[in-house]
Amino acid sequence: MNNIILIPARYQSSRYPGKPLVELKGASGTTKPLIQRSVEAARRVAGISGVFVATDDERIADACTALGVGVIMTSPECRNGTERCAEAMASLHEPDLVINFQGDALLTPPGFVEALIGRMEGDRDALVATPALRLRSSEVRTLQAEETAGRVGGTTVVTDNQGFALYFSKRLIPHQPAGSLDGEMSPMRLHVGVYAYRPEALDRYVATPPSELEALEGLEQLRFLAAGIPLAVVDVATPAFALRELNNPDDVGPIEQALAEAGLE
Repeated sequence: MNNIILIPARYQSSRYPGKPLVELKGASGTTKPLIQRSVEAARRVAGISGVFVATDDERIADACTALGVGVIMTSPECRNGTERCAEAMASLHEPDLVINFQGDALLTPPGFVEALIGRMEGDRDALVATPALRLRSSEVRTLQAEETAGRVGGTTVVTDNQGFALYFSKRLIPHQPAGSLDGEMSPMRLHVGVYAYRPEALDRYVATPPSELEALEGLEQLRFLAAGIPLAVVDVATPAFALRELNNPDDVGPIEQALAEAGLE
């Protein structure tokens, strides 16, 4: 199959401008910009025909060109990574799957994406696939404390019996009754923001106006649900290290710690 990874990256992040070019130390202390680490993570995925960065910023494009990474320039009007992937798809040669590998997903294990590809190859009803992992009860308690303090600590998801998404939320779902967190692992699943799309799903996505729920939650994937596009949620194993994203400068230290724990140079 012709499976292409796109890494959407923009410079003008509201929470951390210029973050694709932020230098991060690996396990041995070597520093590399975030975009380079994300490309390296994407290239570790098996079954991929190519990896490209989709951006609207010449500074990011120049950095990627210097690293020997293919770049697809996109409009600054793209509202999210899915719209940027949809626009960039026009520059690809008849892809079977387009993988949205988030620009700050440098810690995503390659097996997560490989599991999405496997689900899409085996289930033609799935037009989009995304991974989720079971949270440890201790992690849920941490997220509950953050929610109580008014902070958003992650996105959770619930599915139907066939593994298709019913809803995603920045609130903790489903409700956790007394005793549900007594074991090591909780019933709650954390969504990992990586996606595999069939081209028709991206075409339908950009033809659908943003929904009210998408705007309220700030979650782009809710537009698929609003449009009735089947979105498969693939369960993946919880890694030993924390899956952190670079959203603000305070995340640099924890991400560098996770890189060290994962043994990533």
